[in-house]
Amino acid sequence: MRLDQTVIEDTRAHDETEARNLEIVRAGFDAWRDGTGSPYQALADDATWEIVGNSVASRVYTSKEDFLSNVIGPFNARMATPLRPTIRDIYADGDTVIVFFDAEGTARDGVAYRNTYSWFLTLADDQIVRGTAFFDSIAFNDFWQRVPADSQS
Repeated sequence: MRLDQTVIEDTRAHDETEARNLEIVRAGFDAWRDGTGSPYQALADDATWEIVGNSVASRVYTSKEDFLSNVIGPFNARMATPLRPTIRDIYADGDTVIVFFDAEGTARDGVAYRNTYSWFLTLADDQIVRGTAFFDSIAFNDFWQRVPADSQS
């Protein structure tokens, strides 16, 4: 995985919806990278988020709260330094934005966590209403099982 890659963006002309959706997602990723927010702030309360594959977290989450409570909160609790994304590519087609990115941070056990993700995000009314995430389940499972979410373990 290379974290020094230059962002390659879809250069075709975008309609107003695509341009707005790209702006919302890019702003969320910029805030995440800068430590001032995250793309999850744009999640609708009733959003669904699917983690595809065979990771310990793979399933469909049926609300923002379900996803944040069962994945993002426990993930962040395992980190000593926040996960930071580097976008490789970002595309928009209609109501969908696709983000291909690397992310890296340090787990509480001092070991770097690195993964590459592809997110397919469907937006409506300036909110993410559906997310589908693909990533390396082996790297994720190792991290998730190696590092406890609570500091007492």
